[in-house]
Amino acid sequence: MNDPERSFAPLTGVRVLDFSHVIAGPLATFYLSQLGATVLKMENANGGDVMRRTGKGRQGFVALNAGKESHAVDLGKPEDFARVLEMAATCDVVVDNLRPGVLERFGLGFEALRAANPTLVYCTISGYGRSSADVAARPAYDHVIQAATGMAFMAGTENDPPIKTGFPVVDAATGMQAALAILAGLRERDRLGCAVQLDVSMTGAALQLMYSFACEALTSGASPARVGNQGYSGSPTADFFATRDGWIALGANTPRQLMRLLEALDLTSLAADPAYFAAPLDPDSPASFVRSADPAGLKARIAARLQTLDADDLEDRLAARGVPAAKVRKLGEFATAARQHGRVSTVALHGEDVSVISPGLGFGAQARR
Repeated sequence: MNDPERSFAPLTGVRVLDFSHVIAGPLATFYLSQLGATVLKMENANGGDVMRRTGKGRQGFVALNAGKESHAVDLGKPEDFARVLEMAATCDVVVDNLRPGVLERFGLGFEALRAANPTLVYCTISGYGRSSADVAARPAYDHVIQAATGMAFMAGTENDPPIKTGFPVVDAATGMQAALAILAGLRERDRLGCAVQLDVSMTGAALQLMYSFACEALTSGASPARVGNQGYSGSPTADFFATRDGWIALGANTPRQLMRLLEALDLTSLAADPAYFAAPLDPDSPASFVRSADPAGLKARIAARLQTLDADDLEDRLAARGVPAAKVRKLGEFATAARQHGRVSTVALHGEDVSVISPGLGFGAQARR
């Protein structure tokens, strides 16, 4: 079991008061905990975090909350409220992804806590952002934000119905965005000696995921075309193709990559065929995205050849030739092979009498003196 994060703890000494539940907020504070922070997780005394009662059971909860100190609190009880205030006074960070306004009504909003803790970093996480006056109070879930932001009309092809990304991508991105914001807030707190108020939204995280397209939409109001599995380079050989035993994704974007692909497929004659290219492919030309005089015809010729080949063998042969390619796998297949071959660093999480294997922080780090 690889565990590089245990020796990388830059947030040691940082204390976090965590009023978050479900996915986005707990993922943000999970990252902080994995980076060495002490996270005090405040859970409603009446049942706690809803993730404790999901279909995945305690494993789903542990995956997001391992390493945190859980405290059951009822803010309506004076003794619990006083206990929370005492903890807030000793914490560097407060994270709130409850319904907008809930903590304020209990006297635990930014202004109230800043009065007692003048260098507090206070991060709120919500669907639309606290500064979005017209929709700030609206409830939200991952798929609702995918719909609201246009993400559901990014996948598929034109005239397809909306398509939800197959995992809670906005929740995860919001957790990452919040963790980044908190790290920046701590740095600003240390730099200026002041309190910092952070407003993280699911809509903002969704736009970050769609960044280049979001820039275009914000600039001109344009919505991108739906291209299905076609790569965004526009190359006719950047797509998903059926093989004899499954599917393979190809990324032959440049003339050199496409030449190597055609060689592997015994289709080199296509490189000089005027039906497909105005000028013969030159693998030594400056890198650029390939364009074809007949992209549909070229794709059909390549697709027909690929249907006679096996994805695993083709993946290896193309990798050896420098052509980006990957067999289309299910997550379980990828995870099993990645662990077997040491392609991913993992962390064992423990809690609630169960263990979960996690990809941890998603990056490697080592302090050197």
